[in-house]
Formats: sequence, C-alpha cells, structure tokens
Amino acid sequence: MLRNSDNQDRLRHHHADLLIKGGMVATPNGLEMTDVACLDGQIVSMHATGWMADDVIHAKGLHVLPGVIDTQVHFREPGLVHKENFEAGTRGAVLGGITTIFEMPNTSPLTITGEDLLGKLEMATGKGWCDFAFYMGGSDANAERLAELELLPGCAGIKVFMGSSFGDLLAEEDEVLSRILRHGKRRLAVHAEDEARLRERRAIVEASGDVRDHPVWRDEISALRATQRIVSIAQACGRRLHVLHVSTADEMAFLAQHKARVTVEVLPQHLTFCAPECYERLGTLAQMNPPVRDAHHQAALWEAVRNGTVDVLGSDHAPHTLAEKAKPYPQSPSGMPGVQTLLAVMLNHVNQSKLSLERLIDLTSAGPARVFGIESKGRLALGYDADLVLVNLSARRIITNQSMANVSGWTPYDGMQVTGWPIATVLRGRCVMRDDEMIGLPSGRAVRFLEVPRLVVRQ
Repeated sequence: MLRNSDNQDRLRHHHADLLIKGGMVATPNGLEMTDVACLDGQIVSMHATGWMADDVIHAKGLHVLPGVIDTQVHFREPGLVHKENFEAGTRGAVLGGITTIFEMPNTSPLTITGEDLLGKLEMATGKGWCDFAFYMGGSDANAERLAELELLPGCAGIKVFMGSSFGDLLAEEDEVLSRILRHGKRRLAVHAEDEARLRERRAIVEASGDVRDHPVWRDEISALRATQRIVSIAQACGRRLHVLHVSTADEMAFLAQHKARVTVEVLPQHLTFCAPECYERLGTLAQMNPPVRDAHHQAALWEAVRNGTVDVLGSDHAPHTLAEKAKPYPQSPSGMPGVQTLLAVMLNHVNQSKLSLERLIDLTSAGPARVFGIESKGRLALGYDADLVLVNLSARRIITNQSMANVSGWTPYDGMQVTGWPIATVLRGRCVMRDDEMIGLPSGRAVRFLEVPRLVVRQ
C-alpha cells in the first residue's frame, strides 16, 4: 500500500519513481516484453505504457527478473570480520543480483538469544546493501525459548547444526533435536551430517592429509543417516523442515518421498564442481561441508532440480582467508565464497540448457519466498516489493578474484568464463547497482514474514 497521498496522486497520474522500459519481463503470465513501473518501493504497473518516471532504465535486450533471495550466507559479523563483514557481503550480493539474504547464526557471539539478534539488526542498519534477516541458532541452551525467539522481527527462522559446528550450536542428540523441533512452528533449516560418524572417520584424513579424501571422510552415509534422523523427528513433532545443501543421490531419493513436509536446498558448488577434479585443481579452496562429490551424486542433484525435488538454490557463502585455506588439510577450514557468483554461475547453466530460466527464477526467488513465507517478495507482480535484477543472457564475462567484493578476496570460480550476467540490481524501486558499479548508499532493511500455522500431527 502506498504510504502517503502524494504517492497516491502520482499513481493516478501515472508518474513513477522508477520505470524499466522495453525489457523481457518475468511476469506471472510468463516472459513478456513490457514496461514495469515502481513507486514507493512497490511494483504499481506491469504494463506501464504511457507512464513517466523520475528515473528510467532502458532495458532493451535484457531480461527483467525478480531479485534473487539467497537464504544461506555467512557474513561473519560480529566476531570474524577478518574473513568477511556485513557491508562487503551485502555489496557482493547486490553486485550479483541478490536483493535479500538470510544470514547464519555461527558468528561470535553466536546468535542464540534475542539480544544477539537485536545486536545483529543494529549492526546491519546502514551497512546492508540488500534486505536481510538473521537465523536464530537452535540448541540445547535455548530450545524451550525458540517458539518466542523465532517470531522476533528480523528472524529468518531456526537453524540447526547436526554436525560441522561447535559449542552451543552443535545439536547432535535426538533428545535435543526433539526439544528444539517441539518449540516453534516455522519451517526449521538444518545442516544434516552425522557428527558421531564424522568423529569416527576423521582418522582417515588425519592419516592421509589429502583433501581428495574430504568426501571419503564426510561420506554419503553420514549425510543420509542425519537426514533420515531429522526427517523422522520432525514428522513426530509435526514440524516443517528445510534440509540445506543436500549433496548426495541417496538423500535426494529419500527426500523425494517426504515432500509433503520437507523442502530441499542445493548449491551451485555441488552442481558445478565435481570430485576428484576440483580437489586436484583447487586443493583446499574446494573444501566445504558437505563436500563436493563425484559425478554420480552431481547427476542426481541435477535430476532432482529437474523433477522438482529441489525447492531452493542457496550460495552457502562462507569465506575464509587464503592464509587460513593454505593450512595443511584437514586443519584447513571448510567453506568458500559464493553470494556474488550464484546468479552468474546458474545463468551459465541456463545457457548450457541444464535448466530453464523459468526454473531458475523459481529456485532463486519464488521458491525461497514460498518456503519461508517472505512477505511481498519473490515475484514481479502488483503490490510486491520492487526487487528486480536485469540480466544480459548473452553477455560473456570471466569471473576473477579481483572482481570479488568479499573481504577474503577470492572465489573458487576464478578464471571461469560464463555466459549470462547481472547488469543492474533494483532494491525496493531504487537502482543500487548498474554495470558492476554501486549506486548511492546502503538502504537494506529487515525482511517481514507471514505467519505460518503449525502442522497437526496425525496419530
């Protein structure tokens, strides 16, 4: 709803803040050559013939898509800003066509209390180039308070680490997981690796010191076992679940049978890189959790994208410095940057006919909005936030370390040529990036969410 009478008058006289003219627009009716008018942060016309505007973007030859929603990033602030910070992370997001991010709770301090969340919201004000929300970590320490914590303004929901974490954020026992799942009603996001099996198998890589053994240590059984456990517990608790960065064929086959309550994320890294080649070429720069696996698993992920098992694409942007990455494996940390390259890498896959542009839009915009109940985002439609990205599907670019905004200054895609590139990013009706240059000052704000009813458990 327009905020004041002046804007209502401008609407009557077809005078917008921003007019995007002549682009191929991803409308609710499919791709159409049309003009889009934006006023007071909202889309007010999808067929804006005859409109005037304070600012006009001529989009001939470009596709106008909903802004990308990246629901898994680690921007490291507070506490770990030598790796990344919120300003640089969101700047990279906007450079990559992303208009909304969900940031993870494994910062220092951890995000496990209302005070922790408030601190992050205050930190983000004036720094965020895109809109944002923050996950609350679910743990033994706060399980009984999660129903209240998940409803705080700016909370993206609850994130649980069954493995690959430490201290209060590690929740590996079934009893703790059940307590977490029974307190709250929003969809819960989970990192599913079996911590007990990871501890048992760490000796494999301690002995070899070979990063090519990363997917051997963190094998498909550790992933499948954790995923099966958490789905079973969620079913008993009547809780919706979102399984992050699924990496194995076994998990996809299992999750396809549980889509009524479970949604699924995949990452561009798992769809693009393949073992053992990536480890031989990139070394520990290819090290992440869960690991990049071999061609068998990658093919299953692509099939899950095509058959609808997958709901969301996220970047799992998780930078470490090059010095940290240069430590001998397995002392080297897992994680890699990815927020700035998510869209470009996936547009390249579109150009290689691995998925359609419409499917990519669903995975990166409509899907995240649907899964998490994001208010007024995820589609180009009347009354929605005017979050858009203009892309040139035929533009050829080379991704380089030097072009990355992240504090750590690198990307695993360095030197990769891609076809398809974000040309401009619009956040709530204001162009904030054009031709790889930032415009204005950071104006991101906290995301709003719709209320989601709790599932009824069938006896």
